[in-house]
Amino acid sequence: MRLKTIQLAGFKSFVDPTTVSFPSNMSAVVGPNGCGKSNVIDAVRWVMGESSAKTLRGESMSDVIFNGTTNRQPVGQASIELVFDNSDGGIGGAYGAYAEISVRRQVIREGGSDYFLNGSKCRRRDITDLFLGTGLGPRSYAIIEQGMISRLIESKPEELRVFIEEAAGISKYKERRRETENRMRRTLENLERLTDLRDELERQLAHLKRQAQAAERYREYKAEDRELKSQLLALQWREQKAASTSTETAVAELEVLQERHRAELAKVASGIESVRVAHADATDQFNEVQAEYYSIGGEVTRVEQALRFEQERREGVTQDLAQTEASLSQAQGHLTADRDRLQQWRTELASLEPQLIQFRDDSASGAESLSRAEEAMVAWQTQWDAFNERAAGPTKTSEVQQSRIVYLEQVLGRLQERIARLEHEREQIKDDDTQTDIEALETRIAEAESRVSDREQSVLDHTASITHCRESIESARQEQDQLRQRLQQSKGQQSSLVALQEAATAEGESARARAWLTEHSITARGSVFESLKVADGWAPAVEQVLGDSLTGVCVDGATAVGLGKLEQLPTGACLVDSAVTVAPRSGTLAELVEGAGALAATLNTIFPAPTLAAALEQLAELAPGESVITPDGHWLGLGWVRLRSGADVTTGMIERRQRLEDLSGDIARDQAALDEVEGRLRALGVQRTESESALSLVQQELKQAVREQADLAAERKSSLAAIDQTRERQRRLESDIAEATAQFESEQRALGESRALLADALDHMERDALERDELQQQRETHRSTLQSARDRARDARDAVHRTDMQAQGLKTQIQTVADAINRLEQQVAQLSSRRGELVAQLPEGDDPDAALKSELEALLAQRVTSESALTAARQQVAEHEHALREAEQEKVAVEHRLQGVHGEIESKRLAQAELRVRIENNERQLRELDAIPAEVAQALPDEASESEWQVKVERVSAKISRLGPINLAAIEECGRASERKEYLDAQNEDLESALATLESAIRKIDKETRSRFRDTFDQVNAGFSELFPRVFGGGTASLEMTGDDLLDTGVAIMARPPGKKNSTIHLLSGGEKAMTAIALVFSIFQLNPAPFCMLDEVDAPLDDANVGRYARLVKEMSEAVQFIFITHNKITMEAADRLMGVTMHEPGVSRLVTVDIDEAAQLAAS
Repeated sequence: MRLKTIQLAGFKSFVDPTTVSFPSNMSAVVGPNGCGKSNVIDAVRWVMGESSAKTLRGESMSDVIFNGTTNRQPVGQASIELVFDNSDGGIGGAYGAYAEISVRRQVIREGGSDYFLNGSKCRRRDITDLFLGTGLGPRSYAIIEQGMISRLIESKPEELRVFIEEAAGISKYKERRRETENRMRRTLENLERLTDLRDELERQLAHLKRQAQAAERYREYKAEDRELKSQLLALQWREQKAASTSTETAVAELEVLQERHRAELAKVASGIESVRVAHADATDQFNEVQAEYYSIGGEVTRVEQALRFEQERREGVTQDLAQTEASLSQAQGHLTADRDRLQQWRTELASLEPQLIQFRDDSASGAESLSRAEEAMVAWQTQWDAFNERAAGPTKTSEVQQSRIVYLEQVLGRLQERIARLEHEREQIKDDDTQTDIEALETRIAEAESRVSDREQSVLDHTASITHCRESIESARQEQDQLRQRLQQSKGQQSSLVALQEAATAEGESARARAWLTEHSITARGSVFESLKVADGWAPAVEQVLGDSLTGVCVDGATAVGLGKLEQLPTGACLVDSAVTVAPRSGTLAELVEGAGALAATLNTIFPAPTLAAALEQLAELAPGESVITPDGHWLGLGWVRLRSGADVTTGMIERRQRLEDLSGDIARDQAALDEVEGRLRALGVQRTESESALSLVQQELKQAVREQADLAAERKSSLAAIDQTRERQRRLESDIAEATAQFESEQRALGESRALLADALDHMERDALERDELQQQRETHRSTLQSARDRARDARDAVHRTDMQAQGLKTQIQTVADAINRLEQQVAQLSSRRGELVAQLPEGDDPDAALKSELEALLAQRVTSESALTAARQQVAEHEHALREAEQEKVAVEHRLQGVHGEIESKRLAQAELRVRIENNERQLRELDAIPAEVAQALPDEASESEWQVKVERVSAKISRLGPINLAAIEECGRASERKEYLDAQNEDLESALATLESAIRKIDKETRSRFRDTFDQVNAGFSELFPRVFGGGTASLEMTGDDLLDTGVAIMARPPGKKNSTIHLLSGGEKAMTAIALVFSIFQLNPAPFCMLDEVDAPLDDANVGRYARLVKEMSEAVQFIFITHNKITMEAADRLMGVTMHEPGVSRLVTVDIDEAAQLAAS
């Protein structure tokens, strides 16, 4: 398959309809920057399903529509159509039979995007599926645009894996695996929902069974619970009544005690008041004595403080005088020492002045010598730099020519190897009998296609059969559900009617009559109503007439029983002789009743009337003893009327019997129909199983036939390609051998020139070496002189600096000592003055504090007297306080006792109120239970206790609680739930089987994916390792897996160009990365060539030598792959068979100009 044409209209700058044809395998698109060349590649990527506007160099999908220029209006839609030549069957499947395939995409500015396949509208998914496994796609390795080379080579291992997958053709397997996983996920979700339903249904079944068993126990427990609760309430009522009486007596006694405590409290309060008055008088006396005592104490304190102050003042003056004299002596000593040091330092400073002058002269001389040595060194350096600049030329020439010689020798070696390999291959390539093999393959392909067609038809037939079976099964199951529901309803009605009939015959005189017959060993023939068959609508009238006779018992020879036995017959019993028959009278009620027997005599005197009005009219015609009755049971006779009474035991017995007969027939018919449906379901299930087994077998045969057909088609394609490749290869080998030979001779000439240039450069390098040695000796002499001058200058500077610093230090010390002497002289004067002042402050006389001491002694005597009076007053106050506290404590005790009694009274009253509320509540509850408290309590034993009855109630309540909710219809619901459970179990088995099938399919897909990925990786790696040295002229490269699992492992590139030791691809230059990416992409193409390859300025970062290799490689691969490349490089243009120029004569509008290189060459030659 190959790309035939691209038709553009309204797409980006191609506003006018433009058709780009690709008749050859080497088509180049050229033109200036910005003219729209890359829009051709964007168009191909867009029509193949690209959905990212950013990838198409836009912000939204509407950006691909021509947006107008200054001279043109915008257009409303863009359309791209790719036309493929599929004559070789490169695209298989449903479109494999088409020789030409058209893929078109159009978009309108409002946002709608449509795809068309051979003119028919389709989905984007259909376009993607069409190219699966071909190497084509919106992001495949077949379209390499600007910047994609660097992104490809620097992509993450997971992203690089995608290219290997596409080359392996496993993208379709991944798509199938994704679809299978989706189906598995949906199946698992359905299985989870089904499991939840089944679990819930199981719980419901267990619940229903428990309900059915618990219903009867519930009624028994409920009655017992009601009785026990009544008795428990009566017990509580009795005890509460007794407690209420006891509480009233206790309250009366507590009120008497409360009055007694109140009188005691009043007495204690009176005594406290008299004690409080005496305490107040004692307190006033104590305050007066205490005030006098505090006044004397204040005077004592004042005199003592005056004495202490005077003593402290004298001690302070004495201490200050001693300190002043010591400081004065110390300052005079320091002053003498400082004057001696000042004289010594002035002498030393005078001796340093001559030395400093001499050192400064030596320093100036050293600086001058250093300057001369540095100037000589600079002059030598200038001479050395000039020599190096002159000698660099031959050295560089030598290095360049040596590298060139090594390179040329390697090139010559590779050329020799290539020529030998090409000649060897030319000798080995020969035509074979491939054409005969192809004819045999065609026959086998036709047979395989016939088998596939047959199997596909079988699959359709079996699928239709399975679908029909499933629809029939579903219809039968619905019919089965309806029949079961109707059957259950009929049986329920039958059970209810049978219960009513049994209740009617089991009560009253009929039951006693049957018991009497059994006792006397008389055989009963059944009830009277069972033998009657009444016309429709007249059952109420017959029941009205016969009344209790309907429940009578039929016996043989009722009148022959004997008088003795008949007298023992229960009162009200009815026996009818079944052997007696009476002919019905025409026009009477007897005609409407069959099987009346002896009772027909009664019915013969009664005439039927359709309505009550008709009965009234007919009444006048009746003879004595005759009567008339309506269908509703209104019975009229001469002078009397009996209307239909309310429901009793006999009401509806005849209708119920007739209804029971009808129900028995319905149940029999429904049961037969249900058995037939269930048999049909079993047959349909067997038929479906057989059809599914047959379908599975046919599907396996279809898969095998499709695989055989695909393998044969691939083998045919490979054989055809092998013939074409062999013939084309023979032609190319001749051309390659001639080209390699010419290149070998050219490289030999270049090698000779490089060797001559190398010899000349080596001669110049020998002469420069002698001059370099002489200059290096001069450099050592200058360096030694310069170092000596620097040492002398440095020593002189150090001496000047050292002496100057010493002189400065002495000057600083002299100034510091002089300042200290001035301060010390001032301090000595101040200390002398201070000493005189302190001597004047010292007191005169032997005892200066005699007056204060005398005053203090008198005050101390007064304080002792006052303290004795204060102690006596405090003692009296303490005694009164003690008496007051005792009285207060007694009052608190009485109040506490009073409060206790009051609280107890309130507690008793509250308890009594609660008892009244409880008694009323219990009486109300007992009334609700229709019980009288006194009667129920009287019936209980005296030793009965509330706790005992409470345990009984709780035990019964627990039994009721354990029963849970009660459902009387549990049996019927349980049956329906069981049927539903069986249906869900069958569905669960089907889903589990489908899940196992899907898991098996995924395992097969994973196995095939791993196998294909491993094989493809190894082949691409081998091709990459072979192409890389060809592209670079040496070096090594390989691909490595980053993980162990072949399903998701990444792929990393390791590349080492010639002479380099790069460990990863990221260390390569831009050009090296581009060449590496080219080698990788072309190695993928060698393994699984895509129908075409589009290259957008891939050669931009390459130099001319690498562009030449790139062009030759593309030319070689164009034998099997169609190349469409955009370029600005003239070398690449020369390799093309057809040039297509994109121009913009009109700003913003791209136009196409096409030139066939061979035709242009012929025209130029002519």
